[in-house]
Amino acid sequence: MKDSVLNHALDQQPRLIETLKTLVACPSVGADPAMAEGMEDARNLLETRLAEMGFQNRQRLTPPDGSGQPALYGERLEAPGKPTILIYAHYDVQPADPLEKWETPPFEAVERDGRLYGRGISDDKAPMLIALESLAAFIAVDGKLPVNVKLLIEGEEETGSPSLPAILETHRDLLQADAVLSADGARWRPDLVALNVGSRGNTGFEVRVQTAAQDLHSGRYGGIVANPLHVLSSLIASLHDADGHIAAEGFYDGVVAPTEAERAEIDAIPFDEGATFSAIGAKPSGEAGYSSLERLWMRPTVDVNGMWGGYIGAGSKTVIPNEAFAKLTMRLVPGQDPQSAKEAVINHLRANLPATATLEISGERGQGGAYAVPAGHPLLAAAVAALEHTSGETPLKVRIGASLPLTEIVSRLLGLDTVMFSFALSDENFHAPNEFFRLSSIPDGLASWVQILREIAKTSPAQYSAYRRA
Repeated sequence: MKDSVLNHALDQQPRLIETLKTLVACPSVGADPAMAEGMEDARNLLETRLAEMGFQNRQRLTPPDGSGQPALYGERLEAPGKPTILIYAHYDVQPADPLEKWETPPFEAVERDGRLYGRGISDDKAPMLIALESLAAFIAVDGKLPVNVKLLIEGEEETGSPSLPAILETHRDLLQADAVLSADGARWRPDLVALNVGSRGNTGFEVRVQTAAQDLHSGRYGGIVANPLHVLSSLIASLHDADGHIAAEGFYDGVVAPTEAERAEIDAIPFDEGATFSAIGAKPSGEAGYSSLERLWMRPTVDVNGMWGGYIGAGSKTVIPNEAFAKLTMRLVPGQDPQSAKEAVINHLRANLPATATLEISGERGQGGAYAVPAGHPLLAAAVAALEHTSGETPLKVRIGASLPLTEIVSRLLGLDTVMFSFALSDENFHAPNEFFRLSSIPDGLASWVQILREIAKTSPAQYSAYRRA
């Protein structure tokens, strides 16, 4: 049967790609105040498109004090008796550093070998536009959407969504819906049809270790003054034991080991460990007693994202630095409280700090817990049906080791469940140089988004009521 909505969406692919290139050219790095203009340019571009699509009640949402990067909102509520779905995406991107490792300019979308390269193109600009242009196709062909839609396009996802809780609480009535469908979240592998049904939580902070009031001559003071780089290295090393277990007392509070059924389900998923690690030039590592997929999906982590201090320029400088720094993040699993887990790590660092140094904690960021969508949720069933329709295969249910702060936050504050329906792929170098998006994912994504909206339209609001918690 001819699908006029899908055909229209596919015909509009050149427009989608040109819009995507323009959006990538907006350096919307929300974490960097120097990129404020790029953030505003991205907002303006998206707001213009939403206006063209006839979205009403368009506004920028912020906490009551107006702080943070605003989220964009719009709605089309024209399907009486149908569910109301809050569609989520984000317009902010990660910093492009290290710039010297990019093969093409990070904020210029460059096509090469069936891929488009550019910062934020996979996380989350292309997946976001696929969702929006699928909605636009229904509007262009049918004059309306098959379900009620509210859009929430966030500007702080890449910094842990620090303003999102206050935005949700302040605009609780505006954002009421039956469930959340996220254009963020990423598919697992290009060779498998899969749905992400869970994600890990995330929290983090920065550390500063100081041992003297100023940098010191290593000949005059070496051996009698503690070196902060040595102190910090020892502190970081103490966070894990020889088997890779996290040594911070209380960090595992609430963590439940995978059940035998869960382990069997994970073991049944096709996974070539050798090829996976060979592709990234690495070898398996991590907590003893767990497989790589169990470590990735079901176990928490503490990672150092960066360490620095002292002289790193060309040549030699015989100096003992007076301070050293590190950035730490934690990926969390169901049962863990983000604040308690973070405090456990901080307490461990303080307890192991030698008397010759001081420790300062700063740079606290937004945080969120882990999340898993209930197995019987009607939106999950709609997603499965949509992928079966478009691919001819029943999707595997997998988890992601990354975090989507929205999922836990919106569950906790609005009582809504989220299904991740992104058409990015996890190997597309997001958060790294040479981020890319496969052009082949655009028609796949458009077909699946058109179909999931049709599948949701077959459900009723009453089917969601059992899962709503507020």
